Amino acid sequence: MTAMIDTPSPNFDERRLPVSMLVLHYTGMIDAASAIARLTDPEAKVSAHYLVAEDGQIVRMVDETKRAWHAGKSYWRGIDDINSASVGIELVNPGHEFGYRPFAEAQIDALVPLVSEIVQRHGITRGNVVGHSDIAPARKQDPGELFPWNRLAKVRLALPRPTRNLMDPHWSDAGFLLALQRFGYEIADTLAATVAFQRRFRPELLDGTIDGECRSILLALLLPKPQGDD
Repeated sequence: MTAMIDTPSPNFDERRLPVSMLVLHYTGMIDAASAIARLTDPEAKVSAHYLVAEDGQIVRMVDETKRAWHAGKSYWRGIDDINSASVGIELVNPGHEFGYRPFAEAQIDALVPLVSEIVQRHGITRGNVVGHSDIAPARKQDPGELFPWNRLAKVRLALPRPTRNLMDPHWSDAGFLLALQRFGYEIADTLAATVAFQRRFRPELLDGTIDGECRSILLALLLPKPQGDD
């Protein structure tokens, strides 16, 4: 793994929960320097455990034993103090506001071994490697529809998009949303939750429509899997 640069952030406190998830973000700022300045500014009250620059350089900002402030108001699989239960990684990318673009190869090449070490260290399951938009669908879009989840899925560090033997369960919209809640999402804002699911598992069409493809993908994700494979 690429050597890390230590750039400590003062924005952290003590965890209240064991680590059980990993959350990926994009910085959503014009460049890496601006993002690092904000993540280390005590007035900003935001931080992450790691930042991965577009050239693959990894910056360590908060020790994993501490609670970084990256998730905000969020929820996943019954947990609403995501900061306490997660490791947060920021990927330098201008985001939707400043010219969203594909993530650099060097950046993803550095991210994969970093994620691998973190999930092994904490026993994080693939289903708990998530994006900021998954845990805060009404507020966030990152890391966005251009993030290459397939790169993580190929090495079993994230859930793959189901593509085989898909069957439409013909749920009503309400049935789909209940299944989405069972999978892990907060569904108070039903449109936002649906778009967040699409952004993660059907990124080519983010229309918020609960169609047969969305229902089929979600059903496949909910089908029983081997132990420890969720």
